[in-house]
Amino acid sequence: MKLKLWQVDAFANHVLEGNPAAVVPLEAWLDPKLMQKIAGENNLAETAFFVKTARGRYDLRWFTPESEVDLCGHATLASAWTVFEFLDPELKAVSFMTRSGELIVTRGRDGRHTMSLPTDIVAPFDAPQGFVQSIGDALGVERPKELHMGRYLLAVWDDAKTVRGIKGPDGVARVLRPAGIWGLIATAKGDEGYDFVSRFFAPDKGVPEDPVTGSAHCALTPFWAKRLSKKTLKARQVSPRGGDLVCTDEGARTVISGPCALYMTGEILV
Repeated sequence: MKLKLWQVDAFANHVLEGNPAAVVPLEAWLDPKLMQKIAGENNLAETAFFVKTARGRYDLRWFTPESEVDLCGHATLASAWTVFEFLDPELKAVSFMTRSGELIVTRGRDGRHTMSLPTDIVAPFDAPQGFVQSIGDALGVERPKELHMGRYLLAVWDDAKTVRGIKGPDGVARVLRPAGIWGLIATAKGDEGYDFVSRFFAPDKGVPEDPVTGSAHCALTPFWAKRLSKKTLKARQVSPRGGDLVCTDEGARTVISGPCALYMTGEILV
């Protein structure tokens, strides 16, 4: 069996930036175990598989190297970009049915396509004793000033330089696992013209550090929109690859836009 594959750098103006996603269109669903093996072989943060159900409508699933996930922003953007560029260039919008409901991506005139994702409202997290210091130690920086919980743990620092200076995810999984948490967002008010900066770590999902994380911005956008009294914000995920996002707080939905760049096309033989 031959499957087409596009590897697309999402939230990137040029290749080798942003967050790479593998995009694999299917005629019909494969066995989930096979899709998981393909995602592991690709060894990217996410591999997106989708099946067409009608013109402009697809069922979409995402797999990390370790497991299937409920929401992935960058691979959704990459999937829509692939549809717009190669599969149905006349479309103005594409609808994906997913574990997180219907996700709509609208074509942008400037190549910055826009997607609407479900908002993730966080609440203060009552951390176990010693947990806050352990987070700082695991990341090689001072302890965070605040912790909040939504889909992921959100750790807040006062200074963007601290988030930029995080040494790496060594030990993060060991700290998060006893609390039943697998994803950590690190964030601070922005610098260099950005409203806020962030990084994201999910080592238990096979993603030690995610370059640019759309789903994390579903929590970050309403969090910082409230604090900064702004509806639309310019964000930078300050991972080593890095990526820019424009995020708008629409209440129950978070609207995120960004460009994509094609890195590779190929065939999978399974």
